[in-house]
Amino acid sequence: MIGAPTGWRSLDRDSLSDPELHNVLKLADVVSPWTPGRYRDIKGVASHADEYWKPDVSWCAKHGLDYMPVVFPGFSRYYHYGRGEKLGAIPRLKGKFFWSQIVAAKKAGCNMIYVAMFDEVDEGTAIFKCTNQPPGRFLTYEGLPSDYYLYLAGQAGKLIRDEIPLTYTVPPPVTSDHK
Repeated sequence: MIGAPTGWRSLDRDSLSDPELHNVLKLADVVSPWTPGRYRDIKGVASHADEYWKPDVSWCAKHGLDYMPVVFPGFSRYYHYGRGEKLGAIPRLKGKFFWSQIVAAKKAGCNMIYVAMFDEVDEGTAIFKCTNQPPGRFLTYEGLPSDYYLYLAGQAGKLIRDEIPLTYTVPPPVTSDHK
């Protein structure tokens, strides 16, 4: 697997403009472009998927590569490098933002995803069990069960593998142990 900038295919945006990049990418089995912060809302997710993920999947298929986009539950730079950005700059929307990316990736033809990140509490991207009363100024899970984002990641796997139907409706929390 090789990590790539978002604009790797068209050699623009955050990518080098050197066509040799494509030859380097072809040495891998899987191309995984980094996307946290590249879109900030559900409408942006849909635009990004149409402009990048769908044609990226086609390019990779044409060259015998797999494609694994990065999805994330939300983002906050509040503690990041002293920038002091607004807490929850890319809101989680009780899982809607995260789920919209999973659905968009599936619709774009992706058969795998990378979830960023398991434990990045300071960036607001953590999916591990977390309290809704964190110390300091960290994001909460908006009253959802502490393991809800782990549950959603599990549901994402089922959706990607066609074990559950594609739906824009975010799977609701079941119980704290999500039986």
